[in-house]
Amino acid sequence: MSTTSSERQRLRLTIQGIVQGVGFRPFVYGLAEQYCLAGHVGNNGEGVFIEVEGTTENLAQFQSVLLNSPPPLARLDAVQVESIAPANDHDFVIVASQASDQLTALLPPDIAICDDCLRELLDPTNRRYHYPFINCTNCGPRFTIIQGIPYDRPKTTMASFEMCPDCAAEYHDPLNRRFHAQPNACPVCGPHLWFQYHSGEIINGDDAITLTKQAFANDQIIAVKGIGGFHLACDARSDNALQILRERKGRVDKPFAIMVRDLEMAHHLAEINPAEAALLQSLQRPIVLLKKRSPNTLSELVAPGNQTVGVMLAYAPLHYLLLDDYPLVMTSGNFSGEPICKDNEDALHYLAPLVNGFLLHNRPIHITCDDSVLRIHDQHELPIRRSRGYTPFPVKLPFDAATVLATGGELKNTFCLTHHRHAFLSQHIGDMENIETLNAFTASVSHFSTLYGLQPEALICDRHPNYLTTTWANEYASAHHLPLIQVQHHHAHIAAVLAEHADAGQSPIIGVCLDGTGYGTDGAIWGGEFLLADYAHFERVAHLKYVPLAGGDTAVKKPYRVALAHLWSAGIAWDDGLPPVAACPAVEQRILARQFESGLHTVPASSMGRLFDAAAALIGVRQAVSYEAQAAIELESMAALTDESYPFAFQSTPDAPIQIDASPVFRAMVDDLRRGAAQNLMAGKFHRGVADMILKICDLLRQKTGIHRVALSGGVFQNVLLLGLTSHALTQSGFEVLVHRAVPPNDGGLALGQAVIGAKQIQMNRKE
Repeated sequence: MSTTSSERQRLRLTIQGIVQGVGFRPFVYGLAEQYCLAGHVGNNGEGVFIEVEGTTENLAQFQSVLLNSPPPLARLDAVQVESIAPANDHDFVIVASQASDQLTALLPPDIAICDDCLRELLDPTNRRYHYPFINCTNCGPRFTIIQGIPYDRPKTTMASFEMCPDCAAEYHDPLNRRFHAQPNACPVCGPHLWFQYHSGEIINGDDAITLTKQAFANDQIIAVKGIGGFHLACDARSDNALQILRERKGRVDKPFAIMVRDLEMAHHLAEINPAEAALLQSLQRPIVLLKKRSPNTLSELVAPGNQTVGVMLAYAPLHYLLLDDYPLVMTSGNFSGEPICKDNEDALHYLAPLVNGFLLHNRPIHITCDDSVLRIHDQHELPIRRSRGYTPFPVKLPFDAATVLATGGELKNTFCLTHHRHAFLSQHIGDMENIETLNAFTASVSHFSTLYGLQPEALICDRHPNYLTTTWANEYASAHHLPLIQVQHHHAHIAAVLAEHADAGQSPIIGVCLDGTGYGTDGAIWGGEFLLADYAHFERVAHLKYVPLAGGDTAVKKPYRVALAHLWSAGIAWDDGLPPVAACPAVEQRILARQFESGLHTVPASSMGRLFDAAAALIGVRQAVSYEAQAAIELESMAALTDESYPFAFQSTPDAPIQIDASPVFRAMVDDLRRGAAQNLMAGKFHRGVADMILKICDLLRQKTGIHRVALSGGVFQNVLLLGLTSHALTQSGFEVLVHRAVPPNDGGLALGQAVIGAKQIQMNRKE
């Protein structure tokens, strides 16, 4: 370098964010070379540290590009810059990673194969031709193979694979796109693939792929080991294969996701708008819920009774080798209700009754991570399940939070670990219905705590006394002598919306929380709630009028029971001409009538989720369900847009919440039924009626309080028809509307809200 020491300046930069495992150090190296700078760059537990020395002009250009045009997978969260004394270095080098007591580096998620690696995968002249584990710093597994940080190969499940000379040369070349790509490997030195029969016979290499494809062609089901766990795969066009899979898996009607090779194939199966196309092709490659194209080649058994289908594009090299010109069902490798399998031995044992063979590999999966599921609403992402591709990237918090562990809910469980301004929301764990899922939950909590070197100073959980997560939190808090904070379910939902929008919570918002079940402060089942809420407090200001639910889970699984409860509450006779009455045996009707009259073995419920079930049953859409929210999903799927709506009534008394009475809705629906109204129009009028009701209540609350901001949350707002009608009506009426964009509106986002409420309570206690 031609500059003298008097002209030279030296800067030290400390960068936090997703800057490890994404090609950030070679990017810095290349920039330093480009601008004739000396110094070094390295990883530690906090992120990346850089020292650069050169002219003031070159340093300014270096910083500008560094901050404004980082590598595609990098996310810069915080950058500190300070001037230090020149060291008169002559070269720029990448130094070894440093251990650190502070483990605040953000870990990257698993990312779909990049275009460069895909070209090499399909190039017969390339040494990685058809190698199913091809990757580089711009793509491939990250979260599921990381065992510790700093993110270096010895702390991944690739540690046992010693690189061959060719791979090692790439790995150590700062200008190669595989520089410090921790999963870097090739057929000579890396993991390998094989097909295994039940008998134990093994077929290796390309023959394993050929055998798997032949199995699909013969209507067989294969367990395929992927990046975050096993998939059960079969031909998505085959009624026979789908029927066998449903019988074996115990999955009666719940839709299966499908995988296709490219966007062109997806267009043949579903209607796709530009926002959906962009999401399908994104680095995260989630399952995207799309409207089915008619006609299409899919078996009706992929998503029976549903006009939408979950589609994802191939995201791993292996997928491109398996997929040709037809779609595959790719559903989680488990029995319904159990965690996804990740280890070969477990799969060979537990999945054996489900499949005809296994496509296995020997790259260990350290932590499971199921596929993410999203919808598009108003040209924006609406997460339904936040997992692969998104976890473990944190939600940025609006205030400095204590380190707390929030255990989430019972269904669609995730947990949340906070530290300073970060909320680390876990991957999708599942429904906490059995010891296997609870064990998976415990293992994931331990993994997150170890990765980030964090020990919670408090446990946060739901108020429901019978949730497994509440029991677990109680036991953990007791064993570690930590305080336990219990948070009301719907308050947590609204807090989650506020947190993901970086709202400081300095003034309350109107929170509209609509879901199936949440434990109320009065012991009733809540779910049709209007709150005035911030992080510290909430007030229940309106709710659906209670109706009696008989039979607990039985009522949830038999919507006709909920419909009968609403008809009884509305004073409508149980006429055999009404679909839910016809579906209910006479003996059961007599028992239910006595229960409703006496209140014996019933629970009062204000649930909007159950109201949707009742409407679906009354219209004749669905009388019994085999999976959660099936009736509501099918009701949305069939609804036709209409300007007409069913009316709700409001009952208001001083110093008490407004009660929202659905009786007029059911009277009007019964009238429509008797006039022979079309089901799709009735479904549309019901959706419009709910949206109109929300607007009227919010307007009443605005008149009373002056608050013009509304947050929409709860599992019912997975329904994009209702979400669109509601948010449009509110916006047109001058409200500022916050909806979910980063975490699910269902209980998959609950832990975030619990965590920020708990952290705020700790913060307030410290101030006092």
